[in-house]
Amino acid sequence: MNNQLPNIVIVGGGAGGLELATKLGHQLGKRKRAHITLIDKNRTHIWKPLLHEIATGSLDPSIDGVSYCAHAAKHGFNFVLGEFIGLDPHKKQLNLKAQTDESGIALLPDQTLNYDILTLSIGSISNDFNTPGVSQHCFFLDSQKQAERFQNSLLNNFTRVNQSAHNLPNSQNNVSIAIVGGGATGVELSAELVHVSSLLKHYGFNALNDTQLTIHLIEAGERLLPALPNRIAQAAKTELEQLGVTVKLNTKIIRATEFGFITHDNELIEADLMLWAAGVKVADYIAALNLFKLNRQNQIEVDSYLRAVNYSDIFVLGDACCFTEESGSQVPPRAQAAHQMASMTAKNIKALIEQQNLAPFIYKDHGSLVNLSRFSAVGNLMGNLTKNSLFVEGKLARIMYISLYRMHQNAIHGPFKTIALWLAEKLMRIVRPKLKLH
Repeated sequence: MNNQLPNIVIVGGGAGGLELATKLGHQLGKRKRAHITLIDKNRTHIWKPLLHEIATGSLDPSIDGVSYCAHAAKHGFNFVLGEFIGLDPHKKQLNLKAQTDESGIALLPDQTLNYDILTLSIGSISNDFNTPGVSQHCFFLDSQKQAERFQNSLLNNFTRVNQSAHNLPNSQNNVSIAIVGGGATGVELSAELVHVSSLLKHYGFNALNDTQLTIHLIEAGERLLPALPNRIAQAAKTELEQLGVTVKLNTKIIRATEFGFITHDNELIEADLMLWAAGVKVADYIAALNLFKLNRQNQIEVDSYLRAVNYSDIFVLGDACCFTEESGSQVPPRAQAAHQMASMTAKNIKALIEQQNLAPFIYKDHGSLVNLSRFSAVGNLMGNLTKNSLFVEGKLARIMYISLYRMHQNAIHGPFKTIALWLAEKLMRIVRPKLKLH
């Protein structure tokens, strides 16, 4: 490094990116040892595992969101609003797309930023596997905006059914929702929808009944939650079916239409709302850059220090990172992986600036938890000493699931503000409705 302060640029303010920017802001930015810049195309941060709660109205992003500008000012880094579209690793420059408002009026021109050390934490998006009709007719849960669009449409459909029941008491109107993908997103969203439909009766939707909500959870494989142990998958399936969710396994979708999904055996699964959550990939523009070694999901392959292969000054973390362990298995795209990668990348960037040796990344699997709304939770916890897993469910599992979000809050806010936020949430429940109804 030269005598000037190094420019450290982080692209993507998801769980890993925001935690990294916060750590480096405290360790380097506030101490005037480096310039830290976080880039994101959104103005606020929402923990991605909570998007299904925004989609149902269980969570209000205006309360739980984190303003990047405000957070940056408090924690020693800069925030730049922009969408990453290009990179020149030889000039050490990255390009940001021009920004416009919702009316198409220009806000910011194309931008070029210089860096000394770059971290890509760009996350992932839904993979529709080029299934015909999916992009035209389905909702996705890749961002806050998409989740809010789904929530608005969901509320409109519930309003339609409720008012039709009042005006036409014998009408057979209902809300039919079809979700493709039996992973964590599909399972958690299904349970949350059941919970929300029951809460709506307390807010004037008293004409709704259990038979007027139909939920189909569709999975192409032979079981739900394919990345998790079978015992967890079976417990989740049993719980969902008891809640009234129709679980359809070994069902491949070949097309989406305005009326619903078409299966491989030409069955039409009718739906008013269709959501696709059947896999993830890194956005295609990363492949179009033609700079990195990628896997089939466009994830960037990295070395043992989380640096992109062939680049000593570009780190990759989170869902965009393809890290292969010594055993040959790849680290799964989970929030706990992004958290661990952010911590190690912060240490290695600091070591790089101080011209010290880097430490290799070692992933520690602490287990997995799936939240079934307020009804239950299931999962397994990994033992640090025995390496065996402990199956947990019910209230204990739900408490531990909630603690994952508290850990994320602690990483970006610190313990005192995390406790204050928890207390504020408790107080807000007294004066605010349990659902976002607008």
